[in-house]
Amino acid sequence: MKLLLIRHGIAEVRDVFRATGKTDDLRPLTDEGRVKMARVALGLRELVRELSLVATSPLTRAQETAKIVADAYGLKVGAMTDTLNPDALLPDFAEWLASHGENDVVAAVGHEPHLSTLVTWFLSGIEESRVVFKKGGATLLEFRGRPRKGGAVLHWLAGPKVLRRLGT
Repeated sequence: MKLLLIRHGIAEVRDVFRATGKTDDLRPLTDEGRVKMARVALGLRELVRELSLVATSPLTRAQETAKIVADAYGLKVGAMTDTLNPDALLPDFAEWLASHGENDVVAAVGHEPHLSTLVTWFLSGIEESRVVFKKGGATLLEFRGRPRKGGAVLHWLAGPKVLRRLGT
């Protein structure tokens, strides 16, 4: 199984959005974030030709990002999981992923610092962030067998600028 982890695109400024009285879970992408993410999604298609499943955290900015990616692949967002929330436990996401083992390539949209910590954990078994994961960035990991800490192989890690260039 391969796992394409994607950090959500550029979202509204947290402090400005807070003034609306809505919770941070509802903070959306900006117009610029949507445009840039659409180009990132095209770049992702150059690197990963097919996806089996697109999953997202329940937070609005991740849902919007996941829809942009799914649309680029002609898919619908197929799963929403709390295991992609910013404070989710890493083993919980590994269990969730293992339960979707029938899929060849799973794309999962989430947040920092959860994603960079998840990548480090999957690669080394260390539960701390050792990679930089910019908004709109992505990485492709592969598992031989059940997804677990220290059980992944890194194919690539790319920032949003590189992915947008690939998408032009």
